[in-house]
Formats: sequence, structure tokens, C-alpha cells
Amino acid sequence: MSLNLNNSDSLCLLRLSAIGDVCHAVAMVQAIQRQYPKLKITWVIGKVEYQLLKHIPGVEFVIFDKSQGWRSYFKLREDLAGQKFDVLLHMQVALRATIASLAISAKVRVGFDRARAKEGQWLVTNHSVEALARPHVLEGFMGFAKAIGVEDLTPRWDIPVPQADTDFAKQMIPDNYRTLVICAAASKAERNWLSDRYAAVAEHAVSKGYRVLLCGGPAALEVELAESIEQACSESLDNQVGKTSLTQLLAVLKQASIVLAPDTGPAHMAVTQGTAVIGLYAHSNPGRTGPYTYLDSVVSVYHDVVASQQAGDIPWGKRAKGEYLMENIKLAPVIAQFDKLSHTHL
Repeated sequence: MSLNLNNSDSLCLLRLSAIGDVCHAVAMVQAIQRQYPKLKITWVIGKVEYQLLKHIPGVEFVIFDKSQGWRSYFKLREDLAGQKFDVLLHMQVALRATIASLAISAKVRVGFDRARAKEGQWLVTNHSVEALARPHVLEGFMGFAKAIGVEDLTPRWDIPVPQADTDFAKQMIPDNYRTLVICAAASKAERNWLSDRYAAVAEHAVSKGYRVLLCGGPAALEVELAESIEQACSESLDNQVGKTSLTQLLAVLKQASIVLAPDTGPAHMAVTQGTAVIGLYAHSNPGRTGPYTYLDSVVSVYHDVVASQQAGDIPWGKRAKGEYLMENIKLAPVIAQFDKLSHTHL
């Protein structure tokens, strides 16, 4: 049974991280806004994720900075002091989110269904979303919108960026300029593809008349991988890794023709901008965490790998284990997906 918020004034959303997940959550928030345009929405969000979404209209953000340790919980309680919400959407299964939710005063507290409400989430909620057998993360999030009576669950995104960031991106990638953006690094090194194979795709793209940009964050892992790709590549690449803010990167991804990435935030950022994505998957199920509008363009060895590690029925969210699984993704199918998308987006 779904709740109806027609007589409600305020809603609090708890989703702290990560970049890909908050991109999915934006589609849900904006579906809620279409159904309940007068509803006051407060979003408790992580510090980094806020930098991407801070210009979204109609949402008040409260930052939870986990780097502050136990002080972050007291700060959240202080920031929300005196506020009482009609509804809390508790959308993060993590012990820190369960503890953080105790600082949020709400009559109706919606969490995941019992099978997914781990890390004590079920202890701090009093209403659950509909159980789904094989959901993509985005569909799982849309279950929260459905639970409060939202009827149109079609994902749409409007993540505004400052004009200066759009201008920056258009200077880097002029309109209709054929460009492949490679966001090569995931948060864990084991989820990264091989630098020489990224380089080979870049060389192929250049041979087809594309310019190739390397993009990503300033972490040492990302910088080193980009440098390794440059060294392995016989063509000149534009290395922008660590040189863009999140909103600048979002604008660059919008200008791109095709994005190549493993299971990482920029792949989902590209989806929000309507840009074609080739996702590379070995550790996680792309049906659950792949680039939502480009699942047909994923190159995945996940099902073969996980079937070799576990017999019988494999749980939908099961992660494959191993340090070198990404080596199983060969060059040829990635080139084939690039060619397919290249012809589609002429």
C-alpha cells in the first residue's frame, strides 16, 4: 500500500553516497517533485556528492561529513534541530546511515523491504518499499517514490551546472565534435581495466576521427592510471584527470559523444546527461549497477566469472571476488561496442 503525501508539507531524504547512487536518487527526487511540486524536500547528503548536486532547484541540502567521525552525527543533529518531517526516505543501507537517521525526526520512516534492510535499517523505519526480485539500483530507489504515491516513475534528470562550467566544457569539446571521454578509474584498483587496452581503444577512436580525453578525479590511483594509458598510447591524448570540478566534469560528459568507463560514478553521471556509455563490468552485476540507459552497450564478464565462483542460484547483488577479473574483458568486444555507438551517434 502506498502513502499519499497530498496533505504533507515536508520530506527528508537520507542518501549520503556514492556519486553513481546519488545520480540515481536525483531521478527519484525529481519524480517526487513532479507529483508533489509544493513539498519541501531536505536531502542529507555526503560532502563530495553535494558538490555535484548543489545547484538542483527545490532541494535543501544538509551535509553529512563522514570524515569528522563521531562529530558528524552531533553536527547533523545540530543542523536538523527543531525540524520535524512528515516523511523520511531512508535510502542507504549502511550502519553510519542507520545511526545518522536517529537525528532525523519523522512520523513516517520508509526503508527498504526486509530482505534489503540490512545494517539495522529495519530497526529505525516503520514502513517499507515493495520488494523487487531483480532491480537495478535506480529501480530500487524509484520504489521509494512509488511508496509515497508517485505515479510517473520514468527516470529523468535535470542537474544544473553553472554557465561558466558549461562554457569550459564547450571550449574543451565544441558542439558536434566527435569525442571519446575515457573515465578509466573506479574507486578500487581491481575494478580498473588494463591501461594498454584503454590505450588501444583510444588509438582506434582516433583512427575513426575522434578526439580522446582522459577524465577523472585527483586521487593518486586515477592520476597514475591516466599517465599509464598515455604512455601506452601511440596517439596524443588530452589528459584532464584531476583538473576538473565535479560540475565541470558533468558538463564535459554532456559534450562527449561516447564515454568509456568501468563501474564508477562518471558512467552514471554521463547517463544523466544523455551521453552514450560503454560500461566495463567484471565484479558487479551490470543488470543491477550498469549505466541505466545503456545497459545494451555494457561489456561484461560478470556472469561467467561469478558462475565459476559459485554453483547454483546466484543472488542478484552478488559480487565476484578476485584481483584480476577485469583482465577477462578482451579488447575486441569493447571496440565492437564503440563502433556500434559511433555509427548510432553520427
